[in-house]
Amino acid sequence: MAGTELKVLSGQVVALRLFDLAYEIDLKRAEELWAQRAERASERSRLAGTLPKAVSFGVPPLALELGPVSLQVGGRSTTATASVRLYDFGIAALALRLPVQDQTWTDFTTLVNRTDQAVGPAAKTGIWDGLLAQLRDLLGEALDRPTAAPLQEDYLIAVVNALDEPMTAEALQARVDLVPLLSGEERPLSTGARNDLLRQRFSYHPDDLAVITWDRAFILEPQRETDVADVLVMANAQLLEMRTYDEMLDEELPRMRALVEAARRRTNLLAARRYARLAGRLHALVAEVTELAERVDNALQVTEDVYLARVYAAAMELFRVPAVSAAVDRKLAIVRDTYTALHGEAAGARAELLEAAILALIAVEILLSLVRY
Repeated sequence: MAGTELKVLSGQVVALRLFDLAYEIDLKRAEELWAQRAERASERSRLAGTLPKAVSFGVPPLALELGPVSLQVGGRSTTATASVRLYDFGIAALALRLPVQDQTWTDFTTLVNRTDQAVGPAAKTGIWDGLLAQLRDLLGEALDRPTAAPLQEDYLIAVVNALDEPMTAEALQARVDLVPLLSGEERPLSTGARNDLLRQRFSYHPDDLAVITWDRAFILEPQRETDVADVLVMANAQLLEMRTYDEMLDEELPRMRALVEAARRRTNLLAARRYARLAGRLHALVAEVTELAERVDNALQVTEDVYLARVYAAAMELFRVPAVSAAVDRKLAIVRDTYTALHGEAAGARAELLEAAILALIAVEILLSLVRY
């Protein structure tokens, strides 16, 4: 048996494409529209293998099954199951699931890499656009301020539920090389690159394993629980939403500077009102982004499940969500400082106008007194 190649009896390859679909999604309205138009069931996603008090979604996302989709993977036609998970903060996480049965480890690795080539970020295919258009047609009324050209994120998850031999996570790593599956590279990698790729490894029981990288993950889960995959999807959704805020502020800061300079160049009696309007706009922007950013930060609440907390924290760090969030906070601080300065200038302009009015009234009073006497 030592020379026999390991076989994957059951599992799946999950290709994810996340879109910043709208400013916000009314999940209750989306459920109603889905029931009316698609006439299919929907459900609010929850972590199946974890107690709600240990880990829970702030607002449970809405999970919808979109049906079978035909794909060309490695020159062969195959059928995947399409689904979507909608988050209230505006993210749609589309998924294509390819079932795996009775495949050697080499064939399983090949399928993972060819799936990435077929529907990954470098693939020229309209399948994602078609699913997104279908979603917009069905649920457009539930989208608040839909995004015309949404930002996107990709992720690939290889899941093994059963092997042809009983095997622990340590034995699996000794038996097969996970690097080609996680990297997509056919050429050997350096020792440093291999170590970096395999650095984030987690096991809770002897026979389960999760290895996460920037754009791929491998999950060995004999109990068929999906909690680790669900946490990875959430981390990707949070990354995408923070990227959206970051790019929005990148566009807003130069516009804000131009408006401030234009307001300061025009000195007239309406300066106070102009400063106040601009300050009000900046205050509204700060309030809006801060509220949504806090909602994203609280989208997944981890309290007692130490294992999932470690996976979640590692994914957030690996995806650089804290770094993007810090960039958003810095830009918000610039907007807040500008708002404070404009508010002060508006108050100063009003005080100057009031002083001028008082001086004018005094001058008129003096003139009238001279005319009388």
